[in-house]
Amino acid sequence: MSFVNRLLGLTNFKNPLLRTLVPSVSAAFAIQTAFAIPSIAAQSDRFYDFSGALSFVTVTALSLYLPALRARYAAPLSSSSKAVALPSLLAPFKGAGEPLGFDWRQVVLSGAVVIWATRLGSYLFQRVLQEGKDSRFDEIKKTPSKFCVAFMAQATWVSLSLMPIMAVNSVPAAALAGGARLRLTDLLGLSLYLGGIAFEIVADRQKSRWTREKRAKLHDEQFLTKGLWSKSRHPNYFGESTLWLGLATASAGVLLARPVQAVLGGLSPAVALSLCYVSPAFVTFLLLKVSGVPLSEKKYDRLYGGRKDYQDWKRNTPKFFPNLF
Repeated sequence: MSFVNRLLGLTNFKNPLLRTLVPSVSAAFAIQTAFAIPSIAAQSDRFYDFSGALSFVTVTALSLYLPALRARYAAPLSSSSKAVALPSLLAPFKGAGEPLGFDWRQVVLSGAVVIWATRLGSYLFQRVLQEGKDSRFDEIKKTPSKFCVAFMAQATWVSLSLMPIMAVNSVPAAALAGGARLRLTDLLGLSLYLGGIAFEIVADRQKSRWTREKRAKLHDEQFLTKGLWSKSRHPNYFGESTLWLGLATASAGVLLARPVQAVLGGLSPAVALSLCYVSPAFVTFLLLKVSGVPLSEKKYDRLYGGRKDYQDWKRNTPKFFPNLF
């Protein structure tokens, strides 16, 4: 029996939710550990954000394809010698059903995560390459235990953020077959996601353009107060929180369906909602209280706290929720 067969066998729980969550969360921590060891040894933060994005993409794909992978690796042990083909991502949109296929919501929600992670991961990785370091880790990376905690915290971030997606992907597609029509939660959730990711992308691009122009000495501004940054002091973080709220809302519509709750072992509505909204709650907590807003505010207060224009901008511009009127 191969190593993969052993792993899949150890996590082959009767409950579909556990059968997906345990190996997927384990993969998040395994990936972070694999990047943590050389990063700690080299005292380098260069691949920290890249490893986070890779974890999001890998764990999402794994949770989606786990049923097919289990069948594929079990095939050599059976009398049939024909390998099990992996299901097509396009089949749900063509009306073609497959035994181990997907529901369209599983594909759309998983795709939304991959798009976000690829975009943000490449943006942060390029920024680190340009600047040579991430100032957040100037002191942390000097202490192996603290740097290790940072990687494990990232694994926790990945796991909790993806909780609604993993839960939806754990549902056999047959249990979702009766909900092909768009629900209100689909429209609301995907609208929040699109609005949030658009807000984040525009804010990041405005910040990147402002930084390039400053380096080219096209302006002498010390901090950005234009565009979305005139509506919120942290518009990128607001967009981040909003998109995860959207994914949680769309996922909640799936998990609250009675056939789905029955398949997942009698999942109660309270537990279903908890699995979904732990994601935006945790992301927003991190952004507002831990690694996002507090670090940025502390940095800018130290650099520009004595300037009247900075104090005016800070006093007149909302910290998080944008003033769009």
